[in-house]
Amino acid sequence: MKKLIVVFGFVFILHLPILAQPGYQPSKENLENREWFQDAKFGMFLHWGVYCVMAGGGDFGIAEWIMNSKEIPIQAYENLPLYFNPVSFNPVEWVSIAKEAGIKYITITSKHHDGFAMYDSEVSDWNIVERTPYGKDVMKLLKDECDRQGIKLFFYYSQLDWHHPDYFPRGRTGQGYTGREESGDWNSYIDYMNTQLTELLTNYGDIGGIWFDGMWDQWDADWKLDETYSLIHKLQPGTLIGSNHHKAPFPGEDFQMFERDLPGENSMGFNQTSSISDLPLEMCETMNGSWGYNLKDRRFKSSRYIIHTMVKAAGYGANFLLNNGPLPNGKLQSENIDTLRVIGKWLNTYGESYYGTRKGPVSPREWGATTQKGKKVYVHILNLKDEAVYLPEFKEKIASVTLIDDGAKLKYSQDNFGTLISVPYDIRKEIDTIVVVDLK
Repeated sequence: MKKLIVVFGFVFILHLPILAQPGYQPSKENLENREWFQDAKFGMFLHWGVYCVMAGGGDFGIAEWIMNSKEIPIQAYENLPLYFNPVSFNPVEWVSIAKEAGIKYITITSKHHDGFAMYDSEVSDWNIVERTPYGKDVMKLLKDECDRQGIKLFFYYSQLDWHHPDYFPRGRTGQGYTGREESGDWNSYIDYMNTQLTELLTNYGDIGGIWFDGMWDQWDADWKLDETYSLIHKLQPGTLIGSNHHKAPFPGEDFQMFERDLPGENSMGFNQTSSISDLPLEMCETMNGSWGYNLKDRRFKSSRYIIHTMVKAAGYGANFLLNNGPLPNGKLQSENIDTLRVIGKWLNTYGESYYGTRKGPVSPREWGATTQKGKKVYVHILNLKDEAVYLPEFKEKIASVTLIDDGAKLKYSQDNFGTLISVPYDIRKEIDTIVVVDLK
């Protein structure tokens, strides 16, 4: 944030650090949930809002950003909810598909950058119950079904808001075209945001976490994170807080996330490569090229690519949050369901090498990754061109080296530099050849 200081008629701008929640000590419930989170490993991300009615406008990658990308004024955008009537939404079907895929938690957009609440918000009628012909609280319906099927629910919440008049001063987005007056009360907006968060944390039972997004819109704003984070941890001490701000975590945050990049990578151009914390980690990724539903986007990633990415994320100790953009009628995309089923079958067979693991002794390489659980190290061979895999600096005493599929023993050798394991071509699997190294 910044503060203006006037001295002898001169104006000085001081950039002050974001204080967040100084001195934060996680509760016992919070620490237990962090462990659960790291064991769970696999989550489903859901970007769903009135923007899906326009199906991305026919352009790639702008689905949930269409209000800003197409510069739609608020007065016009407020007509969209009139066409949002997801009569085919079936929370039983959604959660069942997630469970079949091996997913352990769901993170869904309760409010995106357009400010539209996908739940029954009492502080604003800009919500699904008041503004759409559907008129039902989909967050409540989904939460009830998650509870029935044993899936934890996390709420995505956008701090950025293109609709609210008090989101002022404006940030890098949502300027000029919205029709809002160039005035507002920032403190009132923060109060509004905290009131909505209070609704989400008091009306829907136990919530796994709050997934924040949007601080990057204006770094110099006084986001009052201390107030917001303290409120969340007071209302539900076990709830985990993460923020997609693309910086090192601030005090009060309970996990660190990476958007469409593995930890330490920055192919997207906004992920810091050197700020990997000791907190639980999570990587989020799309199944095609868009977050929200986009009719034109047919760039679906293969199940092989997705499994490889989730395995490498686990090799860094990170969870994998895989996105779906539901259709306007409330259905999940059939292409995504097919891919999820393939992933589920793979996890049903090889889940022991994934769930409950932590990052392995050798960081992910081009050939694959390692994960570890107790005295077992799982070597995931994804793309190895040789008949042996080399684990540098891996000199722990080994009891056995076997294939996970049939327990067949593999030859290995060790020296002062590491371990070499023989993995002949004729035993390779199409997606992932998993070698189990049992330590003494």
